Amino acid sequence: MSSGEIVLFDIPTREPRRCWSLNPWKTRLVLNYKGLDYRTEWVEYPDIKARLEKHVPPNKEDTPFTIPTILLPSGSYIMDSRAIAEHLEAAHPSTPSLHLTSPILPRLEAIMPRLLPALAPMYLMLVPARLLSDASVAYWRVSRAEMVGMPLEEFEKVRSPQACWDEVAPVLREVTALLKEENGSGGAGPFFLGEEVSYADFVWAGFLLMCRCIGEEELEEVVKRSGDAEAHRALLKGLEPWTKRCAE
Repeated sequence: MSSGEIVLFDIPTREPRRCWSLNPWKTRLVLNYKGLDYRTEWVEYPDIKARLEKHVPPNKEDTPFTIPTILLPSGSYIMDSRAIAEHLEAAHPSTPSLHLTSPILPRLEAIMPRLLPALAPMYLMLVPARLLSDASVAYWRVSRAEMVGMPLEEFEKVRSPQACWDEVAPVLREVTALLKEENGSGGAGPFFLGEEVSYADFVWAGFLLMCRCIGEEELEEVVKRSGDAEAHRALLKGLEPWTKRCAE
């Protein structure tokens, strides 16, 4: 590894490979925003444990080994998007701040876990159908079936796509209200802190970008159900300088 270069472990789509998943997007946006030197090492789902288990202690809950993980120039590994953000913020004080102490951030992070469960009957089938390579499809289908307690084909019937969108809409409107607290009254800017980019923007953009990767129709449904589609489109537009690098 070249001096100063960080390695970002990410889960690829099928060819042409690119970033798609919510949590790796957060870390990629941090690296891009701070202008840090990094390269991507793509890791398929079945290979994550073998690649990481010798280098990081397992998570105490849920999946023991997860992506994003980064390898620092020192040889140390850090797993988990929030832990990575905290380290990079402290290690690179001369780069743009992530504003991790913003009171907006914990409020947004409290909302985020309610989004994907509402959409699960739909997105758990769409991800392998549209995004994953053959190397990861079988792993996804087996692991997610274990998670929901039934084959994904059965779980898909638990709630129709329309019902999924209806269920997630109130949660999306909560995010919109939070986004507009700072930027809604005076046209101060498209971000959660008005004109100031922060980690909260990357947390939310990770979800929006994942929806876009699944399909433009899905992204449009998200912003439409949010109560203010233009506010979310403006946030993505404002983040374009840091969303362009997604495949290397």
